Amino acid sequence: MPTSSSAGRAAALAVAVSVLLAAGCSGDGGGGNDHDRAQDLASQELEWEACGPPSEEQGNGPAPSPLPGGAEWECSAMDVPLDYDDSGGDTVSLALIRARARDPDRRIGSLIFNFGGPGGSGVATLPGFAEDFETLRARYDLVSFDPRGVGDSAGVECLDDEQLQAYFAEDATPEDAAEEKEFVDGIEEFSDGCEERSGKELPYVGTVNAARDMDLMRQVLGDDKLYYFGISYGTELGGVYAHLYPRNVGRAVFDAAVDPTKNMEQGALGQARGFQLALDNFAQDCVNRGDDCLLPGATANEVVDGIIALLDRLREDPISGIGLRRLNETQAINGIAQTLYSKEFWPLLEQGLDEADAGSGALLLAFSDSLNGRNENGTYSNIQAANTAINCVDSSARYTLGQTKSKLPEFREASRVFGDTMGWALMSCSEWPVPGLAPTPDVSAPGAPPILVIGTTGDPATPYEGARAMAEALGDGVGVELTYEGEGHGAYNTGDTCVMRVVDAYLLEGAVPEDGAVCGGSL
Repeated sequence: MPTSSSAGRAAALAVAVSVLLAAGCSGDGGGGNDHDRAQDLASQELEWEACGPPSEEQGNGPAPSPLPGGAEWECSAMDVPLDYDDSGGDTVSLALIRARARDPDRRIGSLIFNFGGPGGSGVATLPGFAEDFETLRARYDLVSFDPRGVGDSAGVECLDDEQLQAYFAEDATPEDAAEEKEFVDGIEEFSDGCEERSGKELPYVGTVNAARDMDLMRQVLGDDKLYYFGISYGTELGGVYAHLYPRNVGRAVFDAAVDPTKNMEQGALGQARGFQLALDNFAQDCVNRGDDCLLPGATANEVVDGIIALLDRLREDPISGIGLRRLNETQAINGIAQTLYSKEFWPLLEQGLDEADAGSGALLLAFSDSLNGRNENGTYSNIQAANTAINCVDSSARYTLGQTKSKLPEFREASRVFGDTMGWALMSCSEWPVPGLAPTPDVSAPGAPPILVIGTTGDPATPYEGARAMAEALGDGVGVELTYEGEGHGAYNTGDTCVMRVVDAYLLEGAVPEDGAVCGGSL
């Protein structure tokens, strides 16, 4: 199942709901092992110009609107080594976007954002959150980028648009030998397509190289330290950076923290439980509204039972969707998952389920399309290709059909709605042409300054427990945990005044909160 990179508003950009796992990494902790080529590239001068519309690979859409006060977004490109171990090798161009600080006299530096996925275009996403981050722009240039393999940064390509439309409509939960063969064949076709179209880049798109790119970016932008805001997978990227370059960390926020101690299977199980929890909370909210709720059921369990009954019907008999495309079970599950990234989308989930029960699947299919990176003109961004490529380079896990089937009972126990889909997704790297690095990433960062780690109690994609695990893995005196008692994926962009006050004070003034502080109301 795909995941979203959005930190509160999934419509800003959809990424993947599958496994948010990353690479093991190594280094001397100071970043001194990178070759001379990277040092040469650190002196490059960027040419900034007005940003145009996002490309199809980034997700399409209009050019970014002016910032509050009329300032314009600026875009550029930065060269990085394709292979940091080859001092004379090729380079890759990374797409960047920037909004200059409002108060240059009090400017701290550049605040670099990664919104997650992996696979989300930072260039396309950052402008959608301009209003949320306006307070931080007082003293920071707001900067984001397309990591290598993503969007306009040598974006990984696997299938053409027609093939992708068919691929995303395939049954993701096979039930017999014939369906299993079709499922495995689809994975093989996707992996072969990636190798054929992007084989040169595939070995180098992992999180370790993305972290090295960020340190090079820090130098090119003229900052002595890295100031960073990572969300979802972006917390993992930040953790790997802190491990490689602890002495280069300035102030860093990890919101919707990934649990770096969990391997692919453990992470997927955690997500299955997290999405089920979010759906149960949605159902309880619906019940609490009484007759205003459009869905049948006197209890939360009965509401979920109704959703499962709808999904069972869609498996056997897809309904009308958008144009000639129909909504099937797999697409409905993806659409439901997409809406659970933010409580703001709960009314649309309720509406979509009600309409699907009456035979119209347009709304749920639209959310499924958003999650899969389908543009309005029928083309696709490279969000899913990049997500798979980065995950499969990072994680050494390669599950066979037999191993996957043996895990399904545990996944079904974790989630009545999402368990099967997430269990079968373990096979996403089974045919991948490039080996993975390690079961889990190393984010230990002795010597780094305090890093603010935020977990949300109702987060579906990065369950709340991951924040404590991340804080502990960073090390004593480094990870500082903040809890947000609420719903959705990511805390800062919910607009909670307590969370924003703590984060702003930390990033703008260096005020480190007490470890274990809590914001938000009780669920």
